Amino acid sequence: MMNASIEAIDEHLNGLSHRVIGAAIEVHRALGPGHFESVYERALRIELELRGIPFRAQPAIGVAYKGVSVGEFVPDLIVDKRLIVELKATESISEVHLGQALAYLRIADLRLALVVNFHARLLKGGGIRRVAN
Repeated sequence: MMNASIEAIDEHLNGLSHRVIGAAIEVHRALGPGHFESVYERALRIELELRGIPFRAQPAIGVAYKGVSVGEFVPDLIVDKRLIVELKATESISEVHLGQALAYLRIADLRLALVVNFHARLLKGGGIRRVAN
């Protein structure tokens, strides 16, 4: 019985990530590469709203070390309280970007992040990377 609920959660999270990827592709198709990250973030927020996908933009999440607050991190988007979306407008997605997403997942105690690079020629061709915790 426990496995069925875990599979349902995974199915929901995968479905959610596919919906967000579809929204990102729509934004990339409309705007193309070459804009600042902030432009893509605003456009993606509009697209997510149009698709009825709940999200929080740039929520501050506290970071603690041995029970003491040492700062906070601010992911670009947290979708449906389950999926971190980090947006980039750079030449390519680097290991640093993937490491950052993994750190965000661990701190937020979430399972999946998407790193989306809007400067990629095609999002499907390496402009989107999934990071799992």
